[in-house]
Amino acid sequence: MENKQSLSSPAGERENIMGTMDINPLLIKLSVPMMVSMLVQALYNVVDSIFVSHVSESALTAVSLAFSLQNVMIAVGVGTGVGVNALLSKSLGEKNQERANKTAENGIFLSLCSYAVFLVIGLTCMKPYFYAQTSDMDIARQGIQYLQLCCVLSLGLFTQTMGEKLLAATGRTHLSMISQLVGAVVNIVLDPIFIFGYCGEALSGTTGAAAATVIGQFCGAGMTLYFNPDIQISFRGFRPSAKAIGRIYTVGLPSIAMQCVGSVMTFFMNQILMAFSATAVAVFGVYFKLQSFVFMPIFGMNNGMVPIISYNYGARKPERVKKTIRLSVFYAECIMLVGFCIFQFLPDKLLGLFAASDAMLAIGVPALRIICPHFLLAGAGIVLSSVFQALGNGVFSLTVSICRQLVVLIPAAWLLSRTGEVNMVWWAFIIAEVVSLALSPVFMARINRTVIVPLSEKQDAAV
Repeated sequence: MENKQSLSSPAGERENIMGTMDINPLLIKLSVPMMVSMLVQALYNVVDSIFVSHVSESALTAVSLAFSLQNVMIAVGVGTGVGVNALLSKSLGEKNQERANKTAENGIFLSLCSYAVFLVIGLTCMKPYFYAQTSDMDIARQGIQYLQLCCVLSLGLFTQTMGEKLLAATGRTHLSMISQLVGAVVNIVLDPIFIFGYCGEALSGTTGAAAATVIGQFCGAGMTLYFNPDIQISFRGFRPSAKAIGRIYTVGLPSIAMQCVGSVMTFFMNQILMAFSATAVAVFGVYFKLQSFVFMPIFGMNNGMVPIISYNYGARKPERVKKTIRLSVFYAECIMLVGFCIFQFLPDKLLGLFAASDAMLAIGVPALRIICPHFLLAGAGIVLSSVFQALGNGVFSLTVSICRQLVVLIPAAWLLSRTGEVNMVWWAFIIAEVVSLALSPVFMARINRTVIVPLSEKQDAAV
């Protein structure tokens, strides 16, 4: 009887899945729901832009300029969640339930602190942020309306993100997917109602797009609370733990920094492209939204991969760690190949979703075709970055990201812009990815030597 209870308990079920199930079906089981979730996350940004583009090109440009700071907000939420996810999974792999509970409690506390920071930013920093990027009063006004609402009401975003990571860390990725779907469906339904003024002029245009987004996020957050991750959480007598927060951010801070590096890159790319035209900025914004449909499935797969690696790292099962990495790289490259084909052969159809003018097509079609070969170089690097984080070496991920996006991409884009040809700027993406492809295997070799191989030695010593 006691044996049956052990097998049917959450910890026993998790051991059966994470520690013993064959890696390929396990990776698919955990990753597919998260891939769907991340595709849904991409819809939040893309659907807003698609509907806003039918208002005006200036509205589309405004939303594109907002993306840098909006991405920082997402980075903080997701990065904190990544830290909680990896540490919670590792604690459960080590059968340390108390540490798992403490990690979850402090993760929720940090998500509330993050909201407080962006509430203040939303109330104080919107005008300086937009006027630093454009002198067009109409673009700035629409951008301020959009981003201010997204920041001030970002509690839904942070609650939803943390809830999803807690669900994923306990192997319940299908529930995480459902919460994302609920939020996305609400956003998609409300977007045209608000943006096109069916609820009054005050909630039209970019303001309506922001309102639909935050309402969708709150609905998704409500679903994660309803599903209640299978962790013992109690805030009675809660005090923040510096040790737990330190562990969370040791893993999560590099992830936050990596995504923030992307925001800095986007900000400076907008500056470079604005020297050509606002249309070039709009094209870059559209590209960034579209490429999320290629990259987000890989990020979703990584969210399924990380708890498998972290759990088996904690349980000292190196062969399962290595097999998970190999399969993840293979699937990532397959996804990137599909993305490359779509961008290379259907760029006009993709841009047509955003009511592209002739001027926008003239810049956008060659842009998408020039940029997309870097997808084929990026797949393995994205997976390895998450592997570094899962094994407690997030600094390697951060180093690769900084080199690719700031040390190489921005200077290369600026130098190529000196030619006076906007099409030359897009080649900077391929140049940057080549550098990333050179660094990632070097760091992976070191991780294998210093982290994975010693696991085998400890296992042999234990036997």
